[in-house]
Amino acid sequence: MMRAALALARRSLGRTWPNPAVGCLIVKEGVVVGRGRTQDGGRPHAEVDALDQAGEAARGATAYVTLEPCSHFGKSPPCADALIEAGVVKVVSAMEDPNPQVNGQGHARLRSAGIEVEVGVGAKEAAEINAGFLLQVRERRPLFHLKVASSLDGRIATASGESKWITGATARAHGQRLRATHDAILVGANTVAADDPELTCRLPGLDGYSPVRIVLDSNARTSPGSKLALTANQTPVWIVCTRDAPMSAREALQARGVQVIEVASNAQGRVDILSAARALAERRLTRVLIEGGGEVAATFLKANLVDRLTSYRAGLLLGADSRSAVAPLGLEKLDFAPRFTLVSSRPLGGDVVETWHRAP
Repeated sequence: MMRAALALARRSLGRTWPNPAVGCLIVKEGVVVGRGRTQDGGRPHAEVDALDQAGEAARGATAYVTLEPCSHFGKSPPCADALIEAGVVKVVSAMEDPNPQVNGQGHARLRSAGIEVEVGVGAKEAAEINAGFLLQVRERRPLFHLKVASSLDGRIATASGESKWITGATARAHGQRLRATHDAILVGANTVAADDPELTCRLPGLDGYSPVRIVLDSNARTSPGSKLALTANQTPVWIVCTRDAPMSAREALQARGVQVIEVASNAQGRVDILSAARALAERRLTRVLIEGGGEVAATFLKANLVDRLTSYRAGLLLGADSRSAVAPLGLEKLDFAPRFTLVSSRPLGGDVVETWHRAP
């Protein structure tokens, strides 16, 4: 039952921020009488969604929920109260919510009402689903997920810049689905200047789930005539620049509907990446997909901010004169190299997709 609830939670990834993605099942006498997930935009919560479906059948039932039911009043009443009022007799919860507004209080409220509470079933899977939410709460930053589509020798374009297409159609479609599970997509200003991308989800059925599009652009040099700027009123675009970026450039982008976010600069006069991460957390993003280019990838890797890495590798070689997926890291010893643990690997059309997690 918890596995089914976790599957519901995964369906909400990329759709619920700033709220966590949660799944809930209401089960009575071995029969599922209600299913729910946190709905798009974060409301209603999974428990309310499932209880609405269950109706009177929830009385005497067991609720399986992937995160501790909330105990505080926000835009809606506490889910713990909703479960109590519905008459459930047991709640199986995957994990405690570390949000200071909850942090065990939801479970305590349920127990005080005489409801049996079991915590920890499916905890590892639930923590992975909400890794971004947990980082938001504990470290005041989103989860950063680096996506790389490269040749066997780690190259993303020829020396002239040709990159369409290194990987095949199946891998590219998989990458589009990956976009839809994140709150935002992040690229650098060089990628925007070179490719003029839209950074939307272009698979049938996913066009309504395009994430916020973010450009790290120290000097706000993204063109107001770019595809991003021209579609900012349809799908949000955020430009992260330094406080020294020309005011005229910022205003031209803002006139297109682009949100400009000013952050501190580093010693080189570029966006300070830790300040940028904090600024995104302040806007309550939980999951950010980094798509390019090599300079941006290197910046996040050097700051030890890449939590997940998805690699699409094609069966071709481009050589040392082509463009690397990661710009120089300035490593002097192997001990200083960013390290990742392989989680999964499988063929994808004529390519291979690998998922890596940052090593502890």
